[in-house]
Amino acid sequence: MNKTARFLAVAAVAAFASVGAQADEADGSQFALKFETTRTRAEVISEAAAAAQNRNLEPLGSRVTTYQSTVDRAAVRAEAAAQAMRTGRVGPAEAS
Repeated sequence: MNKTARFLAVAAVAAFASVGAQADEADGSQFALKFETTRTRAEVISEAAAAAQNRNLEPLGSRVTTYQSTVDRAAVRAEAAAQAMRTGRVGPAEAS
């Protein structure tokens, strides 16, 4: 009885899987889009060529601005510690 039930379960799973595998056409034609256009191919190609000429070839990070600081490191640390104490982020014992 146990082998028969196992065999029937495997057969049912195989039948279900085979039905699911054949539920669509092989080329996926239901996803094909149909377009009706009024523009000619030459118009589209000329527009693409014009857009390619106006494209910016400069890398995004090439114009990085640099700043020269006029404050020394000790002053910045002292101001950060004072602000942390004012806002309550650190206690007086940790402010050193």
